[in-house]
Formats: sequence, structure tokens, C-alpha cells
Amino acid sequence: MILTPQSTNKGRIHSIETCGTVDGPGIRYVIFTQGCPLRCLYCHNPDCRQPHEGKEVTVEELIADIQKYRSYMKSSGGGVTVSGGEPLMQPEFVGEIFRRCQELGIHTALDTSGYVQLEVAKPILKYVDLVLLDIKSFDPKIYHRVTSVSLEPTLNFACYLSQIAKPTWIRFVLVPDLTDPPQNIKGLAQFISSLSNVERVEILPFHKMGEYKWEQLGYQYELKDTPAASPELVVQAKEIFARYGIKAD
Repeated sequence: MILTPQSTNKGRIHSIETCGTVDGPGIRYVIFTQGCPLRCLYCHNPDCRQPHEGKEVTVEELIADIQKYRSYMKSSGGGVTVSGGEPLMQPEFVGEIFRRCQELGIHTALDTSGYVQLEVAKPILKYVDLVLLDIKSFDPKIYHRVTSVSLEPTLNFACYLSQIAKPTWIRFVLVPDLTDPPQNIKGLAQFISSLSNVERVEILPFHKMGEYKWEQLGYQYELKDTPAASPELVVQAKEIFARYGIKAD
């Protein structure tokens, strides 16, 4: 992974969501960082790809804004989530955000693909209360088809999280005719069942809400003819996870 030069205090973000409800427990202040090494076919934030775009901000600016929402976060059991893009492309910046949040008693969550060198991630994980780990596929060929990168770093990252007992939610996007082969889901379920730290598994049905962004950016959206994941397909996936003792949401 190529990391962009940065100071600890400054980084580049795409946007902020002040009252997020889907990126961790409770009401969350979600920071979407700029830059991502993956090229996911269904990405709903393709405008986060380029690391030198977006807006430069300081940790102090973010912390000052975060504190305006502390009452909402505290009453709901929420906190701060850093998503992307890929937050681990800006490790020092993201690590400092989390460190400052923990000093203030604010719950921290990292939303990541896990495509990172472990030595880069380890210092950040000290300040992370919860990891939201996206595993796009368990079949390496399907994973590369979806992301254009290798699966191995993500599996290594997942195993390390288990070794250090870091609370983790696994997310899997169910895409018809792409990530839905039963053997692919079975492999993922078997792998997750071997981990000791997974608190939740989320099946995210494929949708095309971000397609318009691809068109605006002049990117080719290869999944334009792919239907949304049906309720029946989601049920089938949940049944496979259940065979391995996993209750998927």
C-alpha cells in the first residue's frame, strides 16, 4: 500500500455526517476520509478515490466540531466512526483523531477494508474501540474481481484483530451474480466462525444508489444491469451463515 505524506495533525476528508446511524452503535459522527486503494465495482463513494482531492482539515477542527454532538452520542451509546475511502491510507491523522476522542471518553470505530500492512495499522488500533471490517468476498478470484486488489491482507488483518481480541463487526455486500455463490458465502462463514472477536455480521444487500456519482465522474459502472439483492437471496445467505452458528443481520 502506498501512503500519502502527511503530518499527524492534518489530513484530507471527503465529508462528514453528524448523526449517522448505520456505521456502528448509537448516533455517530462519521468522518469520510479521502483516498482508497480499492476499486470496488459497487462503491457508493467513488469520489473518495483520489487521495489528493477532498478538503484538508486539522484534528483540532474535527474535535471542536465533534464536541458539539457529544450529548447525542452519549445518550444513544454512539461515538465517532472514521470511514472512507480507506482511513488507513492516512494512519497518523486517523490515529490522532481516535486518540483525542478516547481522551474525551468518546467511543471510536474504524470502518475499513483491512487492505493494509499490519505494522501500519497496529498503532492506530490501540485507540479503536470497534472495527467495522468489510470482507467483500472469501473467494480470492471474486475478491479481486470486486476490488482489483488481493484478499490476503484483509484476511491477515482479520486474524490479527482476533488475536488481540478487538471487538469487530464483519460486513459483507451481497451482489447477485457476483458475490452470491453459495461456496463463497460458505467459505466466509467458516472463516468468521474461526475468529473469537466477532460481535456481529451484517449482510448488506447490493443497491445502485451511488451509480449517479459514477456517471458524474465519467467512470464506467459495470454493474448497471445487476439487479438489487432480493429478500430471498438475503435469506439464503443468512441460512448459510446460520449453519456455522452465525446470526447475520
